[in-house]
Amino acid sequence: MPKQTAEVVICGAGIAGVAAAYHLAVKRGLKEVVIVEQGDPLSLTSDKSTEAYRNWWPGPDGAMVAFMNRSIELLEEIAQQSANRIQLNRRGYLYATAEASKIERLAQAAEQAAQQGAGALRVHSRPSAAYPGGPQDGADLLTSQSLIRQHFPYLSPDTQAVLHVRRAGWLSAQQLGMYLLEEARGHGVRLVQGQVVGVETAGGAVQGVLVQQKDGALRFIQAPVFVNAAGPMQREAAALLGVELPVFAELHRKMSFSEHLGVVPREAPMLIWLDEVELPWSLEERALLAEDASTRWLLERLPSGVHGRPDGHGESTTLIVLYNYHTEPLTPTFPIPPEPHYPDVALRGFSVMLPGLRQYFDKAPRPWIDGGYYLKTQENRPLIGPLPVKGAYLVGALSGFGVMAACAAGELLAAHLTGAALPSYAPAFLLSRYQDPAYQQRLKGWGDTGQL
Repeated sequence: MPKQTAEVVICGAGIAGVAAAYHLAVKRGLKEVVIVEQGDPLSLTSDKSTEAYRNWWPGPDGAMVAFMNRSIELLEEIAQQSANRIQLNRRGYLYATAEASKIERLAQAAEQAAQQGAGALRVHSRPSAAYPGGPQDGADLLTSQSLIRQHFPYLSPDTQAVLHVRRAGWLSAQQLGMYLLEEARGHGVRLVQGQVVGVETAGGAVQGVLVQQKDGALRFIQAPVFVNAAGPMQREAAALLGVELPVFAELHRKMSFSEHLGVVPREAPMLIWLDEVELPWSLEERALLAEDASTRWLLERLPSGVHGRPDGHGESTTLIVLYNYHTEPLTPTFPIPPEPHYPDVALRGFSVMLPGLRQYFDKAPRPWIDGGYYLKTQENRPLIGPLPVKGAYLVGALSGFGVMAACAAGELLAAHLTGAALPSYAPAFLLSRYQDPAYQQRLKGWGDTGQL
């Protein structure tokens, strides 16, 4: 069996794995870092995301806000260093509601986020020249109907309020991943194609990793450090060490199509509808759906959270729509199983927020459907740090925020691994937090997890 040596072996070349390699090799100077990936880098779920970022993270403390603020700082540094190869913008996130009862909750959440470091809340209850202003932090809450119509005339006329979160936008996940991987490889990181099928330990410490190559041959990489960055396969990778992770997988799909009628302006922010929706069907369609037990659910009220954004540059007319109304835990399987109703549900759900999209009901361009698995903890916070086996680490449970969090997650993982000073938010993401009875009690009343 061929053998080689390394300082660190990383399982997985998704966005988390390449970010970890980048910070270990480029920023911390490790010379022998190996990434093991059985497919193509950045191809399993890292290229299936919304590719968006935000520092808006409601929660009981400021850990996620601080974590995301740091990740955005690192993204901005990369954008500057690379002549914005990663196509980072700052369009913001626009949360909208047609329910006046939600306005006070929006304001309270924004005030809490401000106290945690997300930036100040600015309330606009009447027409104001101060909005939108230049690039800002924090958030703008618009309750003035005339102001909403002036700036967002494409929203439903029923819209009562919008919250424009400003330190937010999107980027090219593929370009970010390739930048990190190229820089890492330029500093000696090696990419090995194969599947991690074993992690050898002795005396409770990692000794090396067994890799099965595409031709079936086995290769042993002797290394004192193993990093589980296996994305949706993190549970299986942890099981190789006899470690069970408190995570579960949800399947999240997205749809994109040519929005050639220009309902959504190309300069629009990320658009999120905060209300439950009842899909708009014709009377004939409702009658047909009601006849079949397998389709009656399409007549029920569906969850909040349908969202989308324009995509592409120049002459692009692409609109991305995401609506995840089935979120039961699943075992990841590839390719992802089909969902025949998804295009209709996503388009009709988003049309509740954007009525102009109803023009596509009978003549929608052919959609492109893909998606991936969000691997999540109960409270939707990541797992970053050491595992209960010496030399084993985890950077995972990045749920739907892997792209936006990757840079800070890789930096934090590298700090743990090299013994560097840890940021204030580091304890919030340790696996060991679940051993704390007080934390377990806290989980029972956690509330908002920040999930879209």
